[in-house]
Amino acid sequence: MTTDRPVRGDEPWQRRWRWNRRVSPRWLLVGHTGTPQFPDDEALALCADIDGLFMDLPPRPRERFTLLGCMPDGALASILDSMPASPEGAWLGNLWVSARPDDPATRRGWIGEELLDVTVLDHRPSETSPGCVDIALEGLVGVYDRTDGVDRPDDVTGFVLSGRDDTRCGVCVDVTGVFREPSEPPVPHVILVGCRPEPSLSAAIAAVQQSTKAGLRRRRVSAQVGAVAADGSVVRLVNGIVSGTLVSSVPSALGVGLLDVTIASDAREPFPAGTRGILDLWSTGRPTERNLWVGYDRTLRHEWAGVALAHHRSDSPDRPAGTVFNLDGRFVTDLEGFYCAIGEAINGPGGYFGWNLDALDDCLRGRWSARTPFRLVWHDSAVAGEHLVAGYDRHRYAPAVTLDHLLQMFAEHGVEVDLR
Repeated sequence: MTTDRPVRGDEPWQRRWRWNRRVSPRWLLVGHTGTPQFPDDEALALCADIDGLFMDLPPRPRERFTLLGCMPDGALASILDSMPASPEGAWLGNLWVSARPDDPATRRGWIGEELLDVTVLDHRPSETSPGCVDIALEGLVGVYDRTDGVDRPDDVTGFVLSGRDDTRCGVCVDVTGVFREPSEPPVPHVILVGCRPEPSLSAAIAAVQQSTKAGLRRRRVSAQVGAVAADGSVVRLVNGIVSGTLVSSVPSALGVGLLDVTIASDAREPFPAGTRGILDLWSTGRPTERNLWVGYDRTLRHEWAGVALAHHRSDSPDRPAGTVFNLDGRFVTDLEGFYCAIGEAINGPGGYFGWNLDALDDCLRGRWSARTPFRLVWHDSAVAGEHLVAGYDRHRYAPAVTLDHLLQMFAEHGVEVDLR
């Protein structure tokens, strides 16, 4: 029997959420409104949909930087000595820009900024630092989200340049293009479609006409998003957040008493559009078929592993040491495919067992359904041997994780890997 109110549990994530409507609720928002000093998480709204939560963005554009008054060293000096005439420049890799060891910024704890996938475009004698050069670069600033700002320390007096494994690449007086204000949100507004507000959100909606600073504070919304399954249970999405300032609400076409609520969103990248389809596969229960992820690209394979993490039962007991697990290696054509495959090898269809190296290391320490030492039979391992090879991974902007690296990691945890 359905109800228009939640079935009570210990807290919002433990309840079963249902309503008597022609469309089913799909999303739950849990968080707070306003700007409380010690916020408590409470249910804010049940929604049929959320416009702006899933959207494909264009590729992040590469950026231009200039190292001013630079004295190059190491790999950077070698590139300048043999600078090609090609308009594409010469590839350098990742470059750390940090303060000198005795600089006040270093003593304050500033570790610097990393420039990713850097190409050296050009260099010329410095106009302000005799005997030095100004170097033009192209690449990306290493930020978690493309909208992030990058603060410049007020007390930095110069910069140290270093490459992989802290190899020295020189020093410079200044750098341009790295430090900047946060960008505008790529999705300016998020709309809670077919929203049934709980009391806290209703109070924020009532403050829409208040233009005072206090009114604006009352309209602040900060919430985590949970996916509501067909049985009314909820799974909290990893990195699923809706936050911003509530600007309007109108009656929804989806039913009497429901609203479409518009929130001016804080700067944050949305989930890739394909993540919605992955979540839909879990809406009626965990997948029962293996390898449903094989048709996805690297981005969506990563999202698949994130959804698997969100749905992983933390109370699942570890299988005893010595258990044999079988990994289907036919589709391990990239690192993300490996994480999908190892997740299913250990925990079955839709299973999770890490989605980056740190998470894999954590899973190998136990409490993620497998106790070491165990035996992993890696079928069709030649596929990974062909694709997980040394080089620079332009998807992760880091040195590629190789098959040998994974095997070494398994060995360090006492896992016997049988390559077949």
